[in-house]
Amino acid sequence: MTLHTGTTSATDIPSAAPAAPATSAAPATSTTEEKLGWLVQGLLTRTPGARHALVLSRDGLKLCSSPELSVDQADHLAAIAAGIQALSHGASLQFGDGTGDVRSAMTEFYGGILFIVEAGEGAHLALVTAEEADAGLVGHNMGQLVEQLDGHLSAPPRRT
Repeated sequence: MTLHTGTTSATDIPSAAPAAPATSAAPATSTTEEKLGWLVQGLLTRTPGARHALVLSRDGLKLCSSPELSVDQADHLAAIAAGIQALSHGASLQFGDGTGDVRSAMTEFYGGILFIVEAGEGAHLALVTAEEADAGLVGHNMGQLVEQLDGHLSAPPRRT
């Protein structure tokens, strides 16, 4: 399987990533992007109804995406997810506890649901599912993946 990856400043990802299948030609020493890719693929595999997964920076830079997404689709999804998170941040500042922190965002549309959660400092995890997906199970599985990352993934703001 091929994963589209971008550059990430993540430190070593924990070894909780699923092992590559025996038929895989994966090298013995994986890069951070490959480990992250296996974690994202594992999320898709264990989440019924999951169609696409993406890790992105706060400003919408795609860090890693599932292979079902074309490069253009992944970039588009990253921009959408970053926009939703930015709007949610504004709502939290105005109507929440004032910190601007957002636990998660969910957008339900005809034909699917988009879930977005924080996945580390300045990083988010987005998952697109079928509309009949179990939101509780999706949230649980996304939470488990974020726990596996356990702060090892970060996407500091880019300098201009």
